[in-house]
Amino acid sequence: MKLKTCAFLLCCSAAFAASSLPATSATLEQIKAQGYVRAATANEVPYGYMDTDGKAKGIAPEVAEAVLAKMGLKDVQWSVTPFGSLIPGLKANRFDIVAAEQDILPARCEQVLFSEPNSSYGDNLLVPKGNPKNLHSYEDVKKDPSIKLAVVNGTSHLAAAEGVGITEDQLVIIANNADAPATISGGRADAYAATDSTVASLVKGDLEAASPFTDPVVKGKTLRGFGGFAFQKDSGDFVAEFNKALVEFKKTDDYKKILKAYNVTDASIAASSTKSTSDLCAGK
Repeated sequence: MKLKTCAFLLCCSAAFAASSLPATSATLEQIKAQGYVRAATANEVPYGYMDTDGKAKGIAPEVAEAVLAKMGLKDVQWSVTPFGSLIPGLKANRFDIVAAEQDILPARCEQVLFSEPNSSYGDNLLVPKGNPKNLHSYEDVKKDPSIKLAVVNGTSHLAAAEGVGITEDQLVIIANNADAPATISGGRADAYAATDSTVASLVKGDLEAASPFTDPVVKGKTLRGFGGFAFQKDSGDFVAEFNKALVEFKKTDDYKKILKAYNVTDASIAASSTKSTSDLCAGK
């Protein structure tokens, strides 16, 4: 009886372990055989979030669904995860694609594959109404060690802050954009750094966007973000087909309509086509 019980437990343990392993799907052929796409985004208005009906919304999810549909992949199953967990989740094979307008950066390119840019954006600061600390750049934050700057962990804004010399003591790390208004209104931080579109979406009540704002300069280079879709390293054929459909979709009014609905300017829409992913991954 004891031997049978042990055998049963071992069998159950093996079955549980197998069931808990992530599905293996990364190539286009595997994803089509799977019958659906596992997609992830972060709770980051306007780039990607879930609405009250549980539908994925924002620049990245809406463009991703349109592009995937053109590829014949209409069943997209969405997950929401903190921004800093998107690439680790992708590398752990929990997702097939990340749609969160992640900045295409050399360090990220070492870990995942990126599509061609889908968007381009500059930064801004969310500040209390009246901008009492007179903040108009990352450099303004750096000048006063008492000023606290909120940033989302894992973002290019954290890298920009560190790049201009803002100290660790000045940084308030938050999980997502949704936490920013309370962080500023509650006095935990004097400003929140994000993209200009994100800041515009968070302005309400006692908060405003810093105006004017000067983009950060790191190592003599003015920083501007270029967001793309991320894929697993072995998804080369998937990325190639996705890029073909993305490039064609970006020529349409439907593409522009999605971005304009989230306060992206014509200039930023045009700027998204001025850089290639190969150049961005090379740090150019």
